[in-house]
Amino acid sequence: MTFRAAVVQDSPVLFNLQLTIDKVETITKEASTNGASLVVFPEAFISAYPKGLNFGAKIGSRTPKGRKEFLQYYNSSLDFTGSEFKKLLNIAKKNKVFLVIGVIEKSSGTLYCTILHISDKGTLLCKHRKVMPTAAERLVWGFGDGSTLQTTKTRLGVLGSVICWENYMPMMRMSMYNQGVELYCAPTADDRETWISTVRHIALEGRCFVFSSCQFFTKNDYPTNFKISKDLGNEVIMRGGSCIISPLGKILADAGNDKRTIIYSDINLDEIIEGKYDFDVVGHYSRPDIFKLKVNKKPKKPVI
Repeated sequence: MTFRAAVVQDSPVLFNLQLTIDKVETITKEASTNGASLVVFPEAFISAYPKGLNFGAKIGSRTPKGRKEFLQYYNSSLDFTGSEFKKLLNIAKKNKVFLVIGVIEKSSGTLYCTILHISDKGTLLCKHRKVMPTAAERLVWGFGDGSTLQTTKTRLGVLGSVICWENYMPMMRMSMYNQGVELYCAPTADDRETWISTVRHIALEGRCFVFSSCQFFTKNDYPTNFKISKDLGNEVIMRGGSCIISPLGKILADAGNDKRTIIYSDINLDEIIEGKYDFDVVGHYSRPDIFKLKVNKKPKKPVI
């Protein structure tokens, strides 16, 4: 089985849901026209990864301005019962692609950093909520639970997504390998040079293809009412570094750190079995007599 995959390195129209959906449609159409059957977007692409913002939060206090900023963030996030969600499903259907995309999901009064798997027929295959928001992300995002630690079987292969620094959680990775992930998506906001070593390790460890997608945006992409931390320094806020890695750790495509782009690679699933010939972390290279992992996939409901 061989197909073409695309990884997007770009930015949303920050804090604008409708225009971001329109941009997703434009980018997806371009990737599809160039032969892609799988299109992977970055973490929090709909409609913002709020790098450099603090939403007025200090220990023991919040500011009225920060509450207004959070309201704007909330209003630009994705409601799964709304028309924008239906349009997103239709984008995948119309372009006949499997779409993996990072969204900020709103549910009640809480936001979640979520990844969606959408089929080429326009159906939601599954969602994964980030189980461990990193550092100050916890101010604005809730915690996912084990019920969304899922892979999906598609005609392209077994698709799974792990978000940003979740990829540093060994047991998280092991739970994905155990579900037979072949197309391992790693939408991220980590644009450091060290990230490439992480995704290459995952490809080698899981003997899977890894698709790492990170945003590229500048200070000028923020709405004028948001004051960005001076600690970020230069004009580029997020530098990208997106890439596609083979099951033996080869970099098949690299977007670099200086532009908005889409990268492509032809994917041959036979390379996965060739890689597992000498290393299968949940097969002949495991030692279940010594090591075992228990995964709780029950949803954690506040009221029963």
